[in-house]
Amino acid sequence: MTSLAPPRPERDSSGFYNFTTVKQPAVGSRGVVTSNHPLASMAGTELLLAGGNAVDAAIGTMFALSVVEPMMTTIFGAGFTNIHMADGRDVVIDNYSEVPLAATPDLFEPLPNHPEHGVVDELNWTGHLAVGVGGTCLGWATAIEKYGNLPLADVVAPAIRLARYGFRVSPYLRQSIINAEEGLRRFPDSRSVFLPNDVIPDIDDVIQRTDYSNTLEMVGRLGANYLYGGPLGKAIADDMAANGGLITEEEIAAYKIYERPPVRGSIGGGYEILAPPPPSSGGVHIIQMMKILNQFDMAGMGFGSVVTIHLTAEALKIAFADRTEFMADPKTTAIPIEWLTSDDYAKDRASEIDQNSSQVYNFGLQPAPEHNETTTCCAMDSEGNVVASTNTLHGAFGSKVTVPGTGMLLNNTMELMDPRPNRTNSIAPGKRILSSMSPVIVLRDGQTNFTLGSVGGLRIFGTVHQAITNVIIHRMSLQQAIEAPRLFDQGLGLEIEKSFPDVERALEKLTLRGHSVSSLFKVGGGMNGIYRDPVTGAMEGAACWRADGAPVAYGGGDALVEPDEKLGVGD
Repeated sequence: MTSLAPPRPERDSSGFYNFTTVKQPAVGSRGVVTSNHPLASMAGTELLLAGGNAVDAAIGTMFALSVVEPMMTTIFGAGFTNIHMADGRDVVIDNYSEVPLAATPDLFEPLPNHPEHGVVDELNWTGHLAVGVGGTCLGWATAIEKYGNLPLADVVAPAIRLARYGFRVSPYLRQSIINAEEGLRRFPDSRSVFLPNDVIPDIDDVIQRTDYSNTLEMVGRLGANYLYGGPLGKAIADDMAANGGLITEEEIAAYKIYERPPVRGSIGGGYEILAPPPPSSGGVHIIQMMKILNQFDMAGMGFGSVVTIHLTAEALKIAFADRTEFMADPKTTAIPIEWLTSDDYAKDRASEIDQNSSQVYNFGLQPAPEHNETTTCCAMDSEGNVVASTNTLHGAFGSKVTVPGTGMLLNNTMELMDPRPNRTNSIAPGKRILSSMSPVIVLRDGQTNFTLGSVGGLRIFGTVHQAITNVIIHRMSLQQAIEAPRLFDQGLGLEIEKSFPDVERALEKLTLRGHSVSSLFKVGGGMNGIYRDPVTGAMEGAACWRADGAPVAYGGGDALVEPDEKLGVGD
């Protein structure tokens, strides 16, 4: 990984943050694709050049990410794709995973006093019991069928090529393999690909995923039915039956995606956020936090000031208190979205915040009645279509299981369920698993202004909220906004990145306010996005230093030719 230090923003006399970023944006007039891997961004841009729209580009990028970022996503994973079409259609495709039908609330034995979802023997983290019924392949195929321009076989083609001919091991991927080595060694098909010759690959070694290329080729030919009700689903079910897993061929065939309207929130200044609804908690809480912090003069307090950090941390703790109480599968739980995102509720919660003291918050009282390994991409085309998609297999390399003969890794999203019975998000058969994913689209005066997404598990929606605030309130460029220092607090202690301005003084002042605070090199994971200039329509892609992200922009265009001009050889 690069040894460059992340930026340390300072505000100049005009009020702007003109710090130098680690990475540079890419600008295009015809289309832009951003993702957490340059080869995946190239794959999406290739599809734009082939006549695809932003949906084709985003989904092609995701298929490619399932190859070159194998620790982050898979076609038997989970995610959300947020689509804003030029003709005014808005939809969020929910292909999040579900609890197997044979699962019971006491499936795992919780570890006592564990702040997360730790269980005995890590059975919800590694191995076949950790796997939820994945929906990624069906979600991606549905997006192409209903909103894309190209056939699925064309969209999958760049990913097939990358899997078949190989891709280099980046420092980021190598470190991920090191971190997951013990689990990968347990499963022969995982070990053979990611630990070739039984050793950790070196940086710049080439990994080939021949079995996975064959699987993707069949998906391109036969569509999602190759998995849901087809041979690939049978291979998963057979592997489950042979290794104590719960998922059956029948429930894979019965899996459904949902096309949901986005959560929408007007946040002042003509801005409107479009974000995923539950079972993602991210959209609701981003809007909630924006409205809570709108009750304070955040611009006047300035980015990185002690009071700005303090207020953001307090808003995060309020959001997490509400998340624990209200967020779950909307099929099984009534979720008060309108109330949680209302101006009145935001004013009530803001009134609880003491600007000089850290507090513990409970969830709100309704009026009666009423890990983070993930990947993300954004795509925008010249027609005005825009897509933000975030997908995952949850922990790095998911359950570490590769289904024999398929090259396909399986998720470990069961770790997201509360292993303790009788709670809002406890395990229940067929339940949609709760997420924090937040691929967002931000409109200004009804027109696309910018889109972004991030990775980082529970840290996602706080991270996305901070980037939106950086653009709208602190007047940063998108590249600066996604690279700027971050913080996180879910009520278990405040984390701030070491690159905050005057961080030593900030730590001291925050401690005096009652925060249990620590400084880290990074909070959360890679973020990327695209900004659209409201005057020229030019699109600027950005990706941050916390992952291998890269924007690829498409400009130029066809030659101008006179109607009767005859071109000679060599022209």
